[in-house]
Amino acid sequence: MEKLRIEGGKKLSGRIRISGAKNTVLPILAASLLAESPVSIHRVPQLQDVSTMMKLLATMGVGVVIESANGIAVDATTISEPFAPYELVKTMRASILVLGPLLARTGEAKVSLPGGCAIGARPVNLHVDGMRALGAEVKVEEGYIYAKAKQLIGAHILLDSITVTGTQNLMMAATLAKGKTTLENAAREPEVVDLANFLNAMGAKVSGAGSSIIEIEGVPSLHGVDEYKVIADRIESGTYLIAAAITGGEIELLDTDPKLLEAVLLKLEEAGAKIITGDSSIYLSMEGRRAQAVSFTTAPHPAFPTDMQAQFMAFNSIADGVAIVSETIFENRFMHVPELIRMGADLQIDGHTVIVKGVDKLTGAKVMATDLRASAGLVLAALAAEGETIIDRIYHIDRGYETIEEKLMQLGADIERQP
Repeated sequence: MEKLRIEGGKKLSGRIRISGAKNTVLPILAASLLAESPVSIHRVPQLQDVSTMMKLLATMGVGVVIESANGIAVDATTISEPFAPYELVKTMRASILVLGPLLARTGEAKVSLPGGCAIGARPVNLHVDGMRALGAEVKVEEGYIYAKAKQLIGAHILLDSITVTGTQNLMMAATLAKGKTTLENAAREPEVVDLANFLNAMGAKVSGAGSSIIEIEGVPSLHGVDEYKVIADRIESGTYLIAAAITGGEIELLDTDPKLLEAVLLKLEEAGAKIITGDSSIYLSMEGRRAQAVSFTTAPHPAFPTDMQAQFMAFNSIADGVAIVSETIFENRFMHVPELIRMGADLQIDGHTVIVKGVDKLTGAKVMATDLRASAGLVLAALAAEGETIIDRIYHIDRGYETIEEKLMQLGADIERQP
């Protein structure tokens, strides 16, 4: 099992380019099932989750071709098996995103229930109930969701809670439904907006994405797209900004979008960072200052993202002062806390809150990654720590960060991947 070795204490500086957003690419690949001619997707990051989704499409008889280093062509005209097996779904919860497109396009779907997730339960009832509201017959048995519908019918759907994948799944299904669908209490994340833009590029009629009410006017069919460029990965952007900030350095991000992570930039400025933004760039410098501890609460977009919680907690762990970090999205997203404590952090869990008392320094140690964003938090802590840190089980980080060690080396980090 591969590891990362990091020798900390080096001030990072330089510039890097940000990859396309993982959390947009996955639903867009699923949405390609809706098209009756090929689609071409650009700015696709080379990630384990992307490879898994490509394998999943291929098992359905879909043609998937890597066109370039960051380009994928998908031809769903050859779809033959509307089936998502457990063997693939268990490795990536986003696989459930094929449910809506399969049902709308082929009239049936058999999709494995997602397996366990380290950071907490993500119930599928909102997906199932939503498909039923659109007129599908749905049953859940023997670990699979079975859905059938000769023709989906538009409906008004009030989501019990805000769900990104639920919003995306229902939005995709509704594009081919007869009549109008309204999704109320919809997720507002940029990844939802990008999916809506992709669907509209295929001929869908989706409006309101980015607000809490999304309307979809069903159309008879969707067509391919010659070239669709995915938005920048806002979580990758935030992670590298903190990499520079936690080491007291400076960084310029290229090919990013400052508008996608305003909540994170505000907290970094509150911590003492100097930030300058352009249309597609972000510059950060700590200007020799020690960071000030910053409290925050995770919440759905546009509030502070749960996917940046672990990284900012690592940053707070060597900041000046005390911070209160509250997690409201996932019930088990503090598994990085014991590992940070191994490195000398002063952290105390109290229910859904962690009290972070900044220490003067962290010390390198052997630690274990438990999920994608927790592993990123450990990498950031290791960059700032004195001495060597070994991070085990880094397959987690490969799910969401493209060539992380190469990008960090560009900034001056002493990092290497070990077998």
